[in-house]
Amino acid sequence: MPSILHCIVPFINFVSLSSAENALNAIDNMDLENAQVQMRKGILEYCILHIISRGEIYASEILDELINARIMVVEGTLYPLLTRLKNSGLLDYKWVESTSGPPRKYYVLTDTGQLFLDNLNSTWNELSESVTTIISKKTK
Repeated sequence: MPSILHCIVPFINFVSLSSAENALNAIDNMDLENAQVQMRKGILEYCILHIISRGEIYASEILDELINARIMVVEGTLYPLLTRLKNSGLLDYKWVESTSGPPRKYYVLTDTGQLFLDNLNSTWNELSESVTTIISKKTK
């Protein structure tokens, strides 16, 4: 299974700028919104696995938590990702009858999914420390 780390931080080419005007032009030309979306997408799988690791959960509850955390706002992204994680053996689900409508699908991590998440936790901690080291360094 490919690692999600390949898309955590988008590759951005920085241009050497000689004036404030050139800096403003560079910002206008950069697709900042796209970079932000790509960063969120890169950690989406990790966040979903974390949410599900707490116990059985319905897809709309996962979506609500992601939206409240400002990680994801598009419902159509969640369901294909849940299906892919299930097909990869990281998730399982069970149908539960609902008193107010059709049965609901509740997701749980498999043992493989928990092991995968444990490894992602280690990777996240290392990556977080590395990024913090870089962005907290003072200019010379």
